Amino acid sequence: MSDWTTSSDPALLRILATTTATPDLGATERCYAEWLGYRTIERGWVDPSLARSWGTPAAAGARFCTMVPRGESDVFVRLVETPAVPGYRALTTFGWNAFEIIVDDVPRLAEEIRSAPFEVIGAPRPLQFMPSIVAMQVVGPAGECLYFTMESGDRETSILPRPSGFVGRTFIVVAGGPDFDRMLRWYVDHFRLRERPVRQSKVKVLQDAQGLGPDETVSLSAIGMKQHGNLIELDGYPVGPDRIAGPRPRAPGHLPPGNAMVSFEVADLTPFAAMAIIPPRPRPESAYGGRHACTLLGPAGELIELVEML
Repeated sequence: MSDWTTSSDPALLRILATTTATPDLGATERCYAEWLGYRTIERGWVDPSLARSWGTPAAAGARFCTMVPRGESDVFVRLVETPAVPGYRALTTFGWNAFEIIVDDVPRLAEEIRSAPFEVIGAPRPLQFMPSIVAMQVVGPAGECLYFTMESGDRETSILPRPSGFVGRTFIVVAGGPDFDRMLRWYVDHFRLRERPVRQSKVKVLQDAQGLGPDETVSLSAIGMKQHGNLIELDGYPVGPDRIAGPRPRAPGHLPPGNAMVSFEVADLTPFAAMAIIPPRPRPESAYGGRHACTLLGPAGELIELVEML
């Protein structure tokens, strides 16, 4: 299915890494290894210069690990140990709110993780507008929200990427904010992302998390990067009286809790250097491989790391 409404040459090539901030690094790493089959390729402590590039100086010295999904070697999941934030709840604050992971068989995964430290907040079900796509939603041990998604129809023509194993890579990242139109224009104008129709959608996990009525909708659209199947979903969160969505609390100087940051690959950092928290510099850690990187602040307060392709 192809429903692009614009054609462009996106500056964001693909999702390179997602970063989750967790109060218990060991527990989250064990969960991802045991239940998702992810493999740890690096452990260490956040370098002060890297923490400064994120605008989170207090993260210097924090323990981290970097993991890869089965069958992948150049797409990463990074876990960074960060102080717990009392009262934080997934899907109720602005910024990155979910990482969506391609899997081979969602119903089977749902059965296998019954005893895992994941809270299922959305059982497997077909998508409203694309019923061949089946997804489920969970909250993980760090308070992070993960969507697990599969193509149950023809994978040759699907808009989804093929899974590299039973549980594969992140292919969609979801940002929520109070001003949907501003978010959409910011991403499209800065990164030339391909647009799809904007839909008014009932999203049960958001309705449940934010106490919205069963008939309330949110503005939603998925915008495309250069590599097939790599998308950013934008969700417009209802705000105002009797609404609970708001800015994400965080420990001073640290990463936001849960879904903390997304790293994207770009061909050239030059157009974005002036927007960076600090100027780009080469990074030796495994997720970068010596390449230059910098971090921007998005329209809903989300951290956007850009890594230059060699």
